[in-house]
Amino acid sequence: MSDDPSSRHDRIRHHPTPGGANSLGHWTSARHPLRVAFNYIVVWLIRISPSLKLKRWLMRRLGMTVERGVSWGLEATPDVFWPDLITVEADAIVGYDATILCHEFLQEEYRTGEVVIGEKAMIGAGAIVLPGVEIGAGASVAANSLVTRDVPPGATVAGVPAEPMGSAGVKSGEPVDEE
Repeated sequence: MSDDPSSRHDRIRHHPTPGGANSLGHWTSARHPLRVAFNYIVVWLIRISPSLKLKRWLMRRLGMTVERGVSWGLEATPDVFWPDLITVEADAIVGYDATILCHEFLQEEYRTGEVVIGEKAMIGAGAIVLPGVEIGAGASVAANSLVTRDVPPGATVAGVPAEPMGSAGVKSGEPVDEE
């Protein structure tokens, strides 16, 4: 989506798992179980709390960078294993039931990557943002989208995988009915 030759994959760290076995089977080697348990409880509180002030305070306790005015929707979930890799800039909105992931457990490795949600960006309800993705300032991600690539500032993306939308919510190249 971005003209920048770098991609989220350039920002991902690869962590091989012992013996080549599936990495989720070795999650306790990746992150201390007590840390994950603590994170899980705090994430659960973030998901159900109606108070934006409390959500921001809790997210900062997890190590997330959360700037002023961030609105985090009910049931929205920050990464439970590596929440400290999430940055949410001023006045951004993360919608209901959205998920921000900073890790991927794969067969022979797991991967981690920072996620940055820019100032005044909006993430729609049910959207999923993958590790290493940067969402630019003022960008919008439509509900139920899967964000696999960076979103440029001011752009609107939608779909699985998320693709840029044209003006007035019409995909680029599609005819527009003008009555």
